[in-house]
Amino acid sequence: MNLIIRLLITAIVAYLLTKILPGVHFEGFSTAIIFAIVLGVLNVIVKPILSLFGLPLTIITLGFFALVINALIILIADYFIDSMEINGFWWAFIFSILLSIITSLANSIFSDGD
Repeated sequence: MNLIIRLLITAIVAYLLTKILPGVHFEGFSTAIIFAIVLGVLNVIVKPILSLFGLPLTIITLGFFALVINALIILIADYFIDSMEINGFWWAFIFSILLSIITSLANSIFSDGD
């Protein structure tokens, strides 16, 4: 149940961010739900691999490169989802930072305390 709530929070936040950011577009809320699922799968499978290969750069940049990896994950999700469009790396970068911050806050508010 907690996974479904977290996916819904991510989908809602992502959908609302597309209304604010002009460089990120979803066709509808169903695209946001698909995005949340694809993002979850990519975070489990691809992100650890990118983080491992990017570890030296992450250390050198004092963690900044981890933000770049998050943006790359968003761009990979954009590649797999036809009804989603991101207009370049910088929009993915801004979107990933805002998505991370707002979903973290929302998950802490709506968590059941477990």
